[in-house]
Amino acid sequence: MHLHIIGICGTFMGGLALIARAAGHTVTGCDAGVYPPMSTQLEQQGIELIEGFEADQLALRPDLFVVGNVVSRGNPLMEAILDAGLPYVSGPQWLGENILRGQHVLAVAGTHGKTTTSAMLAHILEANGLEPNFLIGGVAEDFGISARYNPERTHFVIEADEYDTAFFDKRSKFVHYRPRTAILNNLEYDHADIFPDLAAIETQFHHLVRIIPSQGRVILPADDLALQRVIERGCWTPTESFGPGGNWQAEGEPQSGHFNVLLNGQHSGAVSWSQSGAHNQRNALAAIAAARQAGVEPAQAIAALNDFRGVKRRMEVRGTVNGITVYDDFAHHPTAIATTLAGLRHQHPQGRILAVVEPRSNTMKLGAMAARLPGSLEQADLVFCYGETSGKHALGWDAAAVLAPLGERASTWHDMDAMVAAIVAGSQPGDHILVMSNGGFGGIHNRLLQRLKNNGAAT
Repeated sequence: MHLHIIGICGTFMGGLALIARAAGHTVTGCDAGVYPPMSTQLEQQGIELIEGFEADQLALRPDLFVVGNVVSRGNPLMEAILDAGLPYVSGPQWLGENILRGQHVLAVAGTHGKTTTSAMLAHILEANGLEPNFLIGGVAEDFGISARYNPERTHFVIEADEYDTAFFDKRSKFVHYRPRTAILNNLEYDHADIFPDLAAIETQFHHLVRIIPSQGRVILPADDLALQRVIERGCWTPTESFGPGGNWQAEGEPQSGHFNVLLNGQHSGAVSWSQSGAHNQRNALAAIAAARQAGVEPAQAIAALNDFRGVKRRMEVRGTVNGITVYDDFAHHPTAIATTLAGLRHQHPQGRILAVVEPRSNTMKLGAMAARLPGSLEQADLVFCYGETSGKHALGWDAAAVLAPLGERASTWHDMDAMVAAIVAGSQPGDHILVMSNGGFGGIHNRLLQRLKNNGAAT
């Protein structure tokens, strides 16, 4: 079957394209921005990419158009498909009906930690010989790819996003996955462009819980009130809990990278790894619990995590120049920003932290979380906030006014080159420049490193 994927360069749709190709389909695709690294992965698999959404792509005559959630009414190709009455389906629905059916789906949902926890779980299963299929919203260092599929394998780890499915299907994507094992990592308000409040997101999680089989398993934190409300609305599946008061607990200093795993108060093993922070301890507990549902005993799961190398763009060191280290992190929600800063501060209590923030997600652009931003940046010594003044990434609020509580520590910028120059001018050996955005941020990491090199050479 020939599939033409509209919006192919996003992480989910690009991963879906790789999976469809592995399943034996002919795959082509288009996007408004055909760019690396996803474009490189796709082209290496022989997938033809087309720039833009022009109606002349109908001439490809695919058997089915697979539509991503970046596509809206008014898209020229989509309008042509509708006018011609041609077959189309959303990406999540196609995946659920054609790939996930018959698999033991292990889904990882929640506001924070989905990518990291999915990568941990896939790594555990891989290390124990299960060779899982997976679709993760980032590149796991242990695999070097974001998606993999072998129809001979029966376990599928998937990052289960609550964002809407498509312009014609406003249910959350994860309802199409029908997991047998589900991790509900945490739940906060997010995606202000589609959800009016936290209660609306809880309803979507309730829909997910309703379709998990009675012989499956729901794994969730013991101390998350929003998820407790979700479960109270109805749950027909056995549950396990992690974190304080849960079945699975961590014992040890969160920032040290060393902790004991307790199951119902009994010692199951010790994790000693390169990750740090209470959030990663909790991610690990959830992954260990989920792996047990795939037949991996806790001791074996813990042993695998000792070799876990993390995920790109999660506190990824991009380079060190003249004693100044530049990091890349995906944090874009106040909770994630605060957690990331706290972890870096613990690792480097004496060094200065220069936080460089791009409020780029729809939730942040709309200002739904703006009031929480100053508090989330308290651990930073200097804050540089970048916002475009026009276009789809423009902020709908006054960043300077919002960050005023931080005083002279914070500055706001609309000119990338000027901001890069200011960051470099204000940096000194021993500093840690932490760049946080859920986008490419104009390649700022390499620009900073190059300017630091040039500055050092000039000095």
